Amino acid sequence: MSSQGNRGKGLGLGLAIGSAIAFGGSGVAAKPLIEAGLDPLHVVWLRVTGAALVMLPLAVRHRALLRRRPALLAGFGLLGVAGVQAFYFAAISRVPVGVALLVEYLAPALVLGWVRFVQRRPVTRAAALGVVLAVGGLACVVEVWSGLGFDALGLLLALAAACCQVGYFVLSDQGSDSGDGAPDPLGVIAYGLLVGAAVLTVVARPWGMDWSVLAHSAAMDGTDVPAWLLLAWIVLIATVVAYVTGVVSVRRLSPQVAGVVACLEAVIATVLAWFLLGEHLSAPQIVGGAVVLLGAFIAQSSTPAKGSAEPVATGSPERELSARGTNA
Repeated sequence: MSSQGNRGKGLGLGLAIGSAIAFGGSGVAAKPLIEAGLDPLHVVWLRVTGAALVMLPLAVRHRALLRRRPALLAGFGLLGVAGVQAFYFAAISRVPVGVALLVEYLAPALVLGWVRFVQRRPVTRAAALGVVLAVGGLACVVEVWSGLGFDALGLLLALAAACCQVGYFVLSDQGSDSGDGAPDPLGVIAYGLLVGAAVLTVVARPWGMDWSVLAHSAAMDGTDVPAWLLLAWIVLIATVVAYVTGVVSVRRLSPQVAGVVACLEAVIATVLAWFLLGEHLSAPQIVGGAVVLLGAFIAQSSTPAKGSAEPVATGSPERELSARGTNA
């Protein structure tokens, strides 16, 4: 491999890790705002609408997508943006950030279940093993032996976030073989944010928000942090930078490698919540979290090459978009 190719992969790996760090910090920054008095839906609306405004120039540049792929844009906006973020932020208002994100990592397992039992397509043994590990690890994370000590509604909200991811995986797979060319992932992200902002405006009703919260400080494990600074981090770093670096990284790496690196998000979120929010997990939960990530790793890394006749597995929404045409 040429030195230029090595540099490209090195840069891609760095961007993928940066994307995981950026995504992983969203819950840690959002939870103090929620505890300060903002409704979880209002925090999601601020995040998505702010990011949509930043990405608006890209939406203008790729305006042809409105005509070519309206269903894909609607699916990404409704499920990949509004649904996932709303349910995730609602979940972290009731359960620890790390637990909510680890539950969300059941999405690859749920996708494989859809592929195997609904689409009746075979999956690899490695992918099936990944599912078993992920489910078993989740049982440790929620400590089922203690009678589900966590807030049941919080866990259901986190599971709903995972289901929204599955819905988007399935939707994007339906349009992957159309003949009018693969969409640019950056354009899809930009329009997905706009669609998500529109939907969340109706659902969250931001005109009833307590805007004064943003003018004060929010407590982060006893330390006061300006609320506007936390919001700026959520919009600019945890959304815009996270999505863009994630897409660019997959252009330089294989989708499988980028998907595996994305598993770091759960680790980063858990570590940040531990140090910044004081959300400590027990030893069984830490072991269970590691098993969940191992299961996700195995399931995602077992994906066959595009066009292969081998059994299938799947991964994250960014990978699904990038694997088509633009390799982004």
